[in-house]
Amino acid sequence: MTTEGVKTTTAGPSGETGRTAKRGVLGRLSWGLADQAASSMTNFAVGIYVARSLGVTAFGVFSLAWLTYGVVLNVARGLATDPLVVRFSGVPDAPWRAAAARSTGAAFGVGATLGAVCLLVGLGLGGRVGPAFACLGVALPALLLQDSWRFAFFAAGTGKKAFANDLLQGVALVPAMLLAAHVGSVAAFVLAWGASAAVAAGYGCLQSGVRPRVTEARGWLREQRDLGSRYLVENVSLSGASQLRAYGLGAIVGVGAVGAVRGAELLLGPFLALLMGLSLVTVAEAARVLRQAPQRLGGFCLLLGGGQAAAALLWGAALLLMPDRAGELVLGDVWHSASELIVPATLGVAGAGLGSGAAAGLRALAAARRSLRCQLFASACYLGGGLGGAAAAGTVGSAWGVAAATACGSAVWWLQLRTALRERHRNPLPIPELRTP
Repeated sequence: MTTEGVKTTTAGPSGETGRTAKRGVLGRLSWGLADQAASSMTNFAVGIYVARSLGVTAFGVFSLAWLTYGVVLNVARGLATDPLVVRFSGVPDAPWRAAAARSTGAAFGVGATLGAVCLLVGLGLGGRVGPAFACLGVALPALLLQDSWRFAFFAAGTGKKAFANDLLQGVALVPAMLLAAHVGSVAAFVLAWGASAAVAAGYGCLQSGVRPRVTEARGWLREQRDLGSRYLVENVSLSGASQLRAYGLGAIVGVGAVGAVRGAELLLGPFLALLMGLSLVTVAEAARVLRQAPQRLGGFCLLLGGGQAAAALLWGAALLLMPDRAGELVLGDVWHSASELIVPATLGVAGAGLGSGAAAGLRALAAARRSLRCQLFASACYLGGGLGGAAAAGTVGSAWGVAAATACGSAVWWLQLRTALRERHRNPLPIPELRTP
């Protein structure tokens, strides 16, 4: 297996060995879990508040805007921040600062460019959906910049700063949501969400002492294009399949079905947010394991994936025991339709969690071609299962189709990682090294 364009050097000791290394990994993972908990609670609070305030149809409109944000977020991650995590995790401060400035500038630039597109589309659509998309366009630069700081902090091994940043966004979200509820529209809630992200994005600049260099975004994209172009396709295929499934489900079953699926996702919110933020912790840690003890990478990835899958199953079991009264308190009218999807949604998240461990290993190996093939296959299965299931059995059928598709995709991820590790064992290669800006 090649490193596909990555500059390499011979791996050496990093100063973390034995118990010290284990404590370092556990500490960084602990901050990663804390950060994901803060991020999950923020996302969960936004969704729950909107669902209870606006009802199932308006919540469906909000869900379409949310899913569109997911697509744009994955564009920014693939081009700007995924290469940062792969190539600049655990490096000295000076190259990290230079790379972080350019990476965050690139993320902001992606947000401004695609935000302008969303704004124009929203103004052209009108109706219920148009204002939500227009406001999303305004919010995107701040949303993507805030997310890029999280990547930068985890690459530097300072996850506590990412946690503090997400915590501040959650605090800023409270008054913003109260104002949005007073207005009572989807657009107001989208703007409130973006305003809280703007506060946290500004704080990220203070935390890091780094100013995003938007003017150098093009240079960053050019230098990282060997990984960035493949990660872009990989990330967008995942979020794009989710977006197309939502649009298709709305067309086949109705917009209310989109709200029901989103409601089920909210019930599993902590684990979905963990998967969305996978690269924040697991790829950075897998890259460190590869530098320090390459023979342990496979076991590390299995522990990551298996742990996430087991946690998702336990959470899903707890949801099945939730009384209807408690569910209605959380989701309001959305609960009745969302509760029917708990079992297939849980199995789907568990399958995705298991596969994410293998995905982290392939990214740490900089095996972008292999991971791209896996993601394209998994996305095609997801879209086919989701829409095929919807056509056959409505919303519930779509959820079961996605669960089956996720299991197939997870199997392919692990087969590819096993092959990549065997090739590396037979033909040892130098460890991927950073590219200085």
